[in-house]
Amino acid sequence: MSGEAGLLLRLAGPLQSWGERSKFNERDTAPFPTRSGVIGLLACTLGRRRGEDIGDLARLSLTVRADRPGVLLRDLHTVGGGLPARHTVTTAEGKKRPTAAATLLSHRYYLADAVFTAALTGPADVLDACTAALRAPHWPPYLGRRSCPPEGPLLLGEFDDVHRHLVELPLARTRKGTAATVPVVFHGDRPLTHLSPAAPGADSGSEPAGQVNDQPLDFHPRRRAYQSRSRYQRTLHLPAERCQGLGADHLKALAGYLAPYTPRPEGSPA
Repeated sequence: MSGEAGLLLRLAGPLQSWGERSKFNERDTAPFPTRSGVIGLLACTLGRRRGEDIGDLARLSLTVRADRPGVLLRDLHTVGGGLPARHTVTTAEGKKRPTAAATLLSHRYYLADAVFTAALTGPADVLDACTAALRAPHWPPYLGRRSCPPEGPLLLGEFDDVHRHLVELPLARTRKGTAATVPVVFHGDRPLTHLSPAAPGADSGSEPAGQVNDQPLDFHPRRRAYQSRSRYQRTLHLPAERCQGLGADHLKALAGYLAPYTPRPEGSPA
């Protein structure tokens, strides 16, 4: 384990969507929370307007545990149908679409019923600012899109050895069968060797699993820019007893795990 200090976030909700290559009428989602999406969430809680500097947030490192990957859902939207010509969608040339071609179809993809746990590490002053903002957000946070609010606790807390807790926290999934372990996928923006020692012949997560274009440079609507970075992935086989069910059952197990690490108000009973 790395012994790094950091924050743990619980990214859960009926729907979440982490756009990776979204353009025009096709709005996709990555199968895991992206760096741009999580940094955007933090910028939202901090009250950063689009176009403001996000260089400090871009210095944070993100490691994600997929408690429950969710189910891919496609939603069909129609835009501009049944309107007079002057009110139809504007084309790239600045003209209005003719009535016969006014209706546009838009396909939007979501992860339904997914739960992720995310660890953030980096400069202490940036983490402290994010902690304060997550506890009292300037604007409501959302999971990739504004139509996807989080449910349950978003900030789980600050930890001195955040990656150990990322591995050991109760899993938001039901136990199936009698196997002693369950496979859990982790995603990261750096090698994942810090999660636990690798068994002989097992994947240590030291080599990139691919590239993803989700390192944000600017969120301004007219000059939005992203940079490609290496994506790391690793599967750990964790004890099956960490599967603590769904909904209230998981939240109770989570609260029990976190209780020893949660500061008590002064004067409260032990």
